[in-house]
Amino acid sequence: MPNFDDDEYESFDLDRAAGDPAKAPAAEDEPDEPDELDDEDEDEIEDATDEEIDFVIAAYREDGQLYVQSLANDLANDLEELIVQLRRLPGDAGALGFVSLVEELFVLVRVRGQHVQVLLSDGGATEDWPIAHDVADLLGDDAEDEDEPLGDLGIVADLGLGEFDMGAILDNLDLSSDQMLIEIAEKINLNPQFRKTAEAAFSG
Repeated sequence: MPNFDDDEYESFDLDRAAGDPAKAPAAEDEPDEPDELDDEDEDEIEDATDEEIDFVIAAYREDGQLYVQSLANDLANDLEELIVQLRRLPGDAGALGFVSLVEELFVLVRVRGQHVQVLLSDGGATEDWPIAHDVADLLGDDAEDEDEPLGDLGIVADLGLGEFDMGAILDNLDLSSDQMLIEIAEKINLNPQFRKTAEAAFSG
């Protein structure tokens, strides 16, 4: 899902160049040329598979009525497109996007017009998952501290869950990432709809 409102050298032996065959190594001893394309492939982060994606859910209120719906799994690999899809929803206070991966990592996104807020549960995941890398790019953060969340802990403070309580949820190691998001949803009055949608997507 990222338009954020916004990511040959040739060495040679001088003796060999002068034509001294005694100095020239055998052909099989010559090093292989570096393969720049291979290097680029190694640096590319692989997308999460359907088996690794717990759920992608959007929640919003229109005229006071709560709406919770599952979104396409491929949005779990593209923060920019997730933001695009959330921006299309007619939420009174914006729309929320919830992504859980392998029961270990979550991304919470809030979109209100051109204003975007994000929270990544594990700052050390930016080299492992495309959407986590996207979050770091959006925030301009290198995520050097792998033990800390990345982004805005007060992302839903006005909805009833402040920074301190959000931090307490993130610090609860007994909760998996999907359970953390369900707990967040509980605190901001999205349940039971959110829980039912999450459980259906997770089991499906």
